[in-house]
Amino acid sequence: MAKYLMAQENSRIIPKEDKIFGINKLAKEMIAKEGKENVVNATVGALLDDNGDLVVLSSVVDVLKNLEPQDYAEYAPIGGTPEYRKHIIEATFGKFKPKSHTRALATPGGTGAIRNTIENYTQRGEKVLTSDWFWAPYNTIAQELERKLVTYTLFDENDNYNLSSFEEKVKEILEIQDNLVVIINTPAHNPTGYTLTLKDWNGVIDILKKYSKGKKITILADVAYIDFAGDEDKYREFFPVLDDLPENILAVVAFSMSKGFTLYGLRGGAMICITKNEDVAEEFVLVNSFSARASWSNCPRAAMKVLSSIYEDEALLAKVKAERKKFCDMLVKRGKAFEQAAVEAGLKTVPFDSGFFISIPCKDPDAVGKELQKSGIFAVPLAKGLRISVASISEELCKTIPAKVKAAMS
Repeated sequence: MAKYLMAQENSRIIPKEDKIFGINKLAKEMIAKEGKENVVNATVGALLDDNGDLVVLSSVVDVLKNLEPQDYAEYAPIGGTPEYRKHIIEATFGKFKPKSHTRALATPGGTGAIRNTIENYTQRGEKVLTSDWFWAPYNTIAQELERKLVTYTLFDENDNYNLSSFEEKVKEILEIQDNLVVIINTPAHNPTGYTLTLKDWNGVIDILKKYSKGKKITILADVAYIDFAGDEDKYREFFPVLDDLPENILAVVAFSMSKGFTLYGLRGGAMICITKNEDVAEEFVLVNSFSARASWSNCPRAAMKVLSSIYEDEALLAKVKAERKKFCDMLVKRGKAFEQAAVEAGLKTVPFDSGFFISIPCKDPDAVGKELQKSGIFAVPLAKGLRISVASISEELCKTIPAKVKAAMS
């Protein structure tokens, strides 16, 4: 936007169009012109089947179809229905429910949780920390709330989690401000597919403890993709690490129903705190309920009722998990096929474990992206490379795209 007419800039850099949605629009236009079979749309952040159709869990749809009018038409409480606030904790933590004080509040997807955490645990003008490969809306939210997103280098020269860069940035920020929000997107990180190991997590916590004296630190675990990372217990093993923090380090978990329950449009989500201090937990409810009322007011009751109904029926929950596992296995196969094909093509990828996306480092992502579009392949250019959505393309395409990306980079 060249200039503002009536609106105020407010220190924001506002593009004319969201990059991901813009490229997705181009892909759809080519599909309409050239035919679906001639276009690969690897931009979509949703799980599609091999025909390119949205995967929606039929077991979840059955619950949705059987809702009574009052289950979706009535206003929900600002913080969510009591049943939802109870069951969302079970859905998030599984066997690893924290022993510390936990409180859950409904949010519109995981995005609402991110927004309120930044709003309530930093001040205007302060810095928020995440990795240099990150989900672009983190920066959008930070700008909107008049904060500055800064990054550490996610991987070191050996492609391991870069604790030294993380420590450097934590130290640097806490030398100039008393509050810090750290956003860690794991497991199945968007956009790389990386998952922090227990060793990574312990390193992160040790560093935060080291620099926390006289400070207030909030660590936000964005677990949006946890239910499509793989084994539900394995990928929740890190939660106890967040259950043993000093009182001035607050853990907040951002949970989304979009992926695990394939309800992207119903905007179901939650923010959940973990703290040893009950007063901090009660404050969490108070300040975040206030912010919810001031922004989205309350969330769709239908999503809350669907999740509550599933978790109140053991047979139904088992059915949902079994159906989800089938599609999760499909996604895992796609990711591994892409990895193998990348090795064979000599294409370097960012360390990948699981999830919807794989990223490819390159010097001029926009140029490479445009070159790929000439052959009908649409990917998302990021600051440091290209993001490919293995969630939206078939296993067969995952086997062929790496060589084409390598050629485009040449």
